[in-house]
Amino acid sequence: MARRTERGAATAELAMALPLLIAVTIGLVWLLAVGAAQVRAVDAARETARAVARGDSTAEAVARGQRVAPEGSRVSVHDDGTEVTAVVVGRVTGPGGLFSRLPSVTVSAEAVAATEVTGGAP
Repeated sequence: MARRTERGAATAELAMALPLLIAVTIGLVWLLAVGAAQVRAVDAARETARAVARGDSTAEAVARGQRVAPEGSRVSVHDDGTEVTAVVVGRVTGPGGLFSRLPSVTVSAEAVAATEVTGGAP
C-alpha cells in the first residue's frame, strides 16, 4: 500500500485561506470605522443642538459640530423658538488600496434640544 505524503498540505491550505482571512479582517475594520463615524455624527448633532439651545450663535454651533463630525459632514440647524433641531449627514469612504472601490456609507444623526429661557422670574 503506497503511503500518501501530506507534506506541504498545511502550507497550501494557509496560502488558500490567508487572502480570505485578510479580507474578513479588513471588512471588520471597515465596519468599526463606520460605527465610529456614526457615533461622531451623533455627538456632533447633540453638541450643535445644545449650543444653539443655550444661546450660542448658529454659526458658532455649526462650526463646533463640524469639528466633532466626520470629515466633510454637513451640519444643519432649525430653530423654531422652543426647540432646536440639528442634523448631521456625512459620508465614510471605503478603505484605500484595493478596497477604495467599495461604495461609501452615509451616516446621519438628528438631535433635538429645548431652547433655554434666559433671564426671567426667580
